[in-house]
Amino acid sequence: MRRVYLDNNATTALTPEVLEAILPYYRENFGNSSSIHWFGRECRKAVEDARDNVAALIGADPSEIVFTGGGSEADNMAIKGVAYQKMGKGRHIITTRIEHHAVLDTCKFLGKNGFEITYLPVDQYGLVDPQSLRDSIRDDTILVTIMHSNNEMGTLQPIEELASIAREKGIIFHTDAVQSMGKVDTDVNKLGVDLLTFSAHKLHGPKGVGGLYIRKKTKLTPLIHGGHQENGRRAGTENVAGIVGMGKAFELAAVDMEAKNDYIRGIRDNLEDAVVDTIPEVQVNGHPEKRLPNTTNISFKFVEGESLLINLDLRGVAISTGSACTSGSLEPSHVLQAMGIPHEVIHGSLRLSFSSMNTKEDVEYTMEVLPGIVEKVRAMSPLWEG
Repeated sequence: MRRVYLDNNATTALTPEVLEAILPYYRENFGNSSSIHWFGRECRKAVEDARDNVAALIGADPSEIVFTGGGSEADNMAIKGVAYQKMGKGRHIITTRIEHHAVLDTCKFLGKNGFEITYLPVDQYGLVDPQSLRDSIRDDTILVTIMHSNNEMGTLQPIEELASIAREKGIIFHTDAVQSMGKVDTDVNKLGVDLLTFSAHKLHGPKGVGGLYIRKKTKLTPLIHGGHQENGRRAGTENVAGIVGMGKAFELAAVDMEAKNDYIRGIRDNLEDAVVDTIPEVQVNGHPEKRLPNTTNISFKFVEGESLLINLDLRGVAISTGSACTSGSLEPSHVLQAMGIPHEVIHGSLRLSFSSMNTKEDVEYTMEVLPGIVEKVRAMSPLWEG
């Protein structure tokens, strides 16, 4: 049976080059990067070379990059770090209703511990109105955290304009760009952000490693204490192999990025067009243009998305009904709810996300099996009258 992987927003496969770069740091180059002997110095050099590669992809200075255990830790570090650092000035934080749960749950935690959170609404495409941000800013606002691109539907927020509004008021601006890295321009100076979260495993790097861009002179209270690593900003022995892998993945992502993403967009659009043309009663969610090149979110009316997912998996096609981080939840997508999509339509939504490793044959095979699966599942629905 053919296997087709269309869940690249959950995680991506390592490229052979990344795996090759990582392996020596599990074998002969196993030192602690904080040690001063040869073994440690070799690992320190590898970590700093990776830092250079990460910084280059986002137009940052290497000193502004802090490595973490992943995107969720980096989001926590940014939000809690600013909150605790600035709590004497104010306790008001602004975010949106469609953030990743690493942001939403962190804000919820702070909301129970003396902070006040404003959750901005979005329109039917999942976009934030910059005026709503401007209207929500108060004298005690200390942080704005708005994601660069949405992990469920790919909608891109107007971060440059939103960050400019915050900057006018002297407010720190954080963006979660985990899904955006390597897919669209994330130059931190063009965006005007103070903090930016990234992760390796969404970009053909290893799992369990990510980081936070921290603009110079932006102060954070450390989330983890216990050592001097990362210039005192994040304690703990660095994950050398993971960092090396991330550095290599980010280096590769910068090569012919536009051409690769044109290719990915092409196969994404081919599948999306085929679904709309072939299967009745479907709708594509999110903005038709202002979105990541690799992501589509499609609602199949009168069916349960979980049923489609299971049946597709049985035919070798791996997709998602939303964020991988909430796949164990029976609650409808908070993102699609915020966009005003009815619950019965949300429950039939699938997220299909592509990478440069996907082929036109993947699309062809998916379209061989998907229409029949939708027809079979709908035939069991009491609501379907097709």
